[in-house]
Parts: sequence; C-alpha cells; structure tokens
Amino acid sequence: MTLRLTNTLSRRIEPFEPLVPGQVSIYCCGVTVYDLCHLGHARSYIAWDVLRRYLLWSGYAVTFVQNYTDIDDKILNRAAEEGSSMQIVSERNIEAFVADMARLNILPPDRMPRATQSLDAIRALITELEAKGAAYSADGDVYFAVMKHAGYGKLSGRDLAEQQDNAAGRVATAEEARKQHPFDFALWKGTKAGEPSWESPWGPGRPGWHIECSAMVREELGDTIDIHLGGADLIFPHHENEIAQSEAATGHELARYWLHNGMVNVGGQKMSKSLGNFTTIRALLDSGISPMNLRLFTLQAHYRKPLDFSAPALEAAATGWKGLNAALGLAASAEAAPASDAADLPSDLAEARQRFAAAMDDDLNTSAALAVLFELAKPLRALANRIERGDGAAAAAATSPGLAAQGQLLLELAGVLGLQHERAAEGPAAGPGSGSGSGSASPSDAEIDAQITARQAAKAARNFTEADRIRDGLKTQGIELIDRPGGVTEWIRS
Repeated sequence: MTLRLTNTLSRRIEPFEPLVPGQVSIYCCGVTVYDLCHLGHARSYIAWDVLRRYLLWSGYAVTFVQNYTDIDDKILNRAAEEGSSMQIVSERNIEAFVADMARLNILPPDRMPRATQSLDAIRALITELEAKGAAYSADGDVYFAVMKHAGYGKLSGRDLAEQQDNAAGRVATAEEARKQHPFDFALWKGTKAGEPSWESPWGPGRPGWHIECSAMVREELGDTIDIHLGGADLIFPHHENEIAQSEAATGHELARYWLHNGMVNVGGQKMSKSLGNFTTIRALLDSGISPMNLRLFTLQAHYRKPLDFSAPALEAAATGWKGLNAALGLAASAEAAPASDAADLPSDLAEARQRFAAAMDDDLNTSAALAVLFELAKPLRALANRIERGDGAAAAAATSPGLAAQGQLLLELAGVLGLQHERAAEGPAAGPGSGSGSGSASPSDAEIDAQITARQAAKAARNFTEADRIRDGLKTQGIELIDRPGGVTEWIRS
C-alpha cells in the first residue's frame, strides 16, 4: 500500500510521490520564540515527528528543516516588558524549546535556520519580487501586491473580492492607506524608534513574518519541496502568503503537499496564549505527567482532527501507557534479537507489522497503529505483571523465541511512533537539580535523553561521526549507551 496524505491544497487524500524517488524534503513552520511552548505546539511537533519517523522507517532519505522566528512584534513586546532585548528573549526560549522537544523524544530537525541569520536571502527575495512588479515600496515599507498573483487564495479557498466586500466601510489605518489593496501584506517594515533594524535597499527596518519562511525554504531546500507542515491556524494568512510570494518570485510550485494538524481545544476553545487557556509543555511534564503519556495522548486522535484536552482524557491515556510501558520494559530487557525483517517473522507477527504499515499509510492513522501496538503488548504486559509478583515461570517464558520476537517487533513499531520505555524515577539523583546544573560531573536523566535524541537524529542523517562523538562524550561522563533492535537506545551509569 502506498502512503496517502491529505493535501490541504487539493482538499483530498493523495498518494505520496516525492520529487526525487527515495528522497523527501520537508519544511515545518517553527515557533516564534517569545515564550515557552504549550500543548498545542507539542501536538503539532509530535505529529510531524511521527511523519518523519515513518518515512525513515519506510526507507526514505528525509531532509527535515524547521525554522525559528526570532524577529517578531511579540518578541519585541516581551523584551520591552522585561527591559531586556530581542536577542535575550529569543535565546532563552530557543534553549527551552530544545529541552522541551528532547523530553518529548522529538528528533531534532536536520537544520534549524533563524530569521536573523537569513537576512541576505530575505532581502534578495524581496528585491526579486519588486523587480517582477509583485511588490512595491511605500515610505520605507515594502508590500506584496496580492492582485499580481492570480492564484492567491488557492490554499485557504478565500475569495479576495468577497473579503474586500466584507471589509467595506472599515476605517483605514495609516498603514492600510499606503497599500494598493487592503489585503497586501508587508515584506519589509521600516524601522521604528527603539526597535532593532537592519539595512536594506528600502532603508533600515526588519522583515515581515511571511517572507522569512519563503526565504528560508528556498535557501535550505530549493524552489520546490515535497511537504510543507504547520498547524491549521497557519493556513491563512501565513501559508497563503508564503505560496503567493514564493511562486511569484520563482515561477515554481512552492510545495507539492501541504499538511496541517488540528488544534488543541480546552472547553471547546482553541488552546492559545492569546486566550490565556494554555498549558505549557514544561509545566505539564514538571507536574508529573510523563512525556510518553503525553505523547500517547496526542497520538490517540488523528493529526487533522481537534484534540480535546482534559484531565480525565489525560488520565485515561496514562492507564493505557502504564500497560504499554510495562510491555516495552520487558521487551527491552530481553536478550537482544535480530531486527524484525518482515520476511523472517512468524506469520502472525508479519501480519501485525503489515496492519501497522497499512494504518500509517492511511494518512498517518496513529489511532489504528496504536491498536496494533496494544495487541502486541498484551501478552508481554501480562507476563510483566506476573514477574512483578515474583512468578519465576513468567520470567522464563519471557525469553521464549516467540515472545522475544514479538517484543522486538513491539519495540520497533513503538519507535516509529516515538514511544519508548520510561524508567521509574530513581530518587533525588534523577530529579531537578541533578547533573551538570548542580555542579556534578554526571548529567541528569533529561540531559542524557536529549543527547540520545540528538544521536538518533545524527544517525538518521547518516552523520555517523557526530553520532560517535555524542556516544564518546557520554562515555567520558560515565554513561554507557546500549543500542537495541528497532532503534531503541538504553543507558546505564557505569
């Protein structure tokens, strides 16, 4: 069965066919780094991490690029509130983002460009648009002329004429008065007092939000990419504007597939910082919710559908994770077995593996894929419970060839979903303040897991030198890594 994905651009499920056979280029809209990430971000980045892991498991070479928006009004406002600077706010929240993603076992992107590091590409793209008549300057600002792009609205399905009629009678601001059309949008913003600025052919200023992503996509991956990712709230205006400015400049399709995840709802409303109903990833995990419990919770719903967040729903996921985690722990502790080549698996396990792949091929149906995992985990979970009660016969049964093969397949497929066995807390040494932050030479559990995640990403990118460097660095700190079949890495303190 071929992987099929819901393409927002065509509004239908389509077979996935990359531009270059065997290779996939992906751009994911990243965070605006003015605050800690909330559960809505976790839902989005877990979904796209699973897409990436599944493509890798399916044999594709994947290049995954995700940006940081580190120039933005929200960052400047936060810096003004704190009496600090845009750079201080951005760096603090980039560091927090990396740590939060590592705790959720999200593979680091292959490249993470920043808007502040892509200014040459941004200015060059605006210059091209101006030369082609698709952009115009006005009093130090530069705007994209939406009427010059015939396909404007094709992603969101919005009609410019209808929108203009709806806006009739509205009192225009000074900025709107400078525009040729009410829905023209800023590519470059002239400098304002007290704000950071950069030189440009139109005077000092800073880029608009939309042009940043268009420039970084082209600089990192070229004119046309396979997949562009983001939340449903980015369809309009951000992604619509990206398409307009990129395609006006290059004459080529920006992305062949546009994938968007549904929002997280709290009490029927979208979770967002502006509404004040959000929960940060950090606060949720620090409250005692395990990262894998949170990951399982998000994967129980299809990525395109809204995810309703509530304490009872999270508790239900915790019950499911407890059993699955016990099975993964038993499988991981068994003697290492060869990786589960489908041709060598017993027929029932081969069929389970096939059902897992069929579920994922069906527009990443993680709910159906999880059902396969729970089915594989059932006998292992039962044995784990018996072993916990001191049943010696159960411990012997766990090493039988059939159950060992089932356990290895479970580990492999769980790894595709980014689910991994979680050890119980080991007391004060594993808690906050342990590791390098407290002056100890030994890293904390979270720091070790972050390094393992970075090593997995390096291996996925075939950067084995970096992977070895990470392993050797941990070894010098007394941490021994143990690679298990299915991409699972365990560690011990030596």
